[in-house]
Amino acid sequence: MSLGYHQGLLEAKQFLRSREQVVFTLAFPAILITVFGSIFKGDIGAGVGFTQYFVTGMIGTGLMTAGFQSLAIQIPAERDRGVLKRFLGTPMPRWVYFAGKVIMVGFIAVLETVILLTVATLFFGLELPSTGDKWLTFLWVSVLGITACTLCGVAFSSVARTGRSAPAVVTPVALVLQFISGVFFVFTSLPGWMQTVAGFFPLKWLCQGLRSVFLPESFGAQEPGGSFDLPRVAIVLGVWCVVALLLCLTTFKWTTKRDG
Repeated sequence: MSLGYHQGLLEAKQFLRSREQVVFTLAFPAILITVFGSIFKGDIGAGVGFTQYFVTGMIGTGLMTAGFQSLAIQIPAERDRGVLKRFLGTPMPRWVYFAGKVIMVGFIAVLETVILLTVATLFFGLELPSTGDKWLTFLWVSVLGITACTLCGVAFSSVARTGRSAPAVVTPVALVLQFISGVFFVFTSLPGWMQTVAGFFPLKWLCQGLRSVFLPESFGAQEPGGSFDLPRVAIVLGVWCVVALLLCLTTFKWTTKRDG
């Protein structure tokens, strides 16, 4: 456990030393909520302000960026540079590498969420959850969501053939999922086929679970199933965790084809 902890500290330090990555990962959701919150100031229905709804999508996309997008781009780059191959040549257990990534993702997710909630609360009138049950729901939905996104990021890292091609492979997938999962728009305003497709992926369910935390109970009637349906949120995210873990175990690549 000590090895995993120190590997996590190393990963976090490397992240903080990359200014571009820090700005994009930590500041981008806050910048988006600043832009959208300044433009759209009205209600979306049932007395719910746009910011109150939009922040759920921003938290969800922030968790996906920290877990899925960052790892699916970072790991191929490290594989291409021979970092993973050199890691195999050390006596360090393989699980330590992944433990470091998990700690780094957790650190980024917490910091990013705190920044986002602070900006939305101070400048755009976001109402934070008022009960312990709401915060507990926020905790387990976030943990399940970031776990699923992290495992999906590790599994998807084997798709890109080179580190240079990874952003081109990963970024379109992340953007499409954001647009069809109710991040930038009210989910029920999207075409039916988009809602159906989004239902197969974890981001839609992560955002739905977060909406149950920040929106009034009455707003659940406007969800596709007539409620926030938290049991199904937990089941779908849990299934994605299992499926993505199996894909990690069976498809993860430590070396490139040229390394043999």
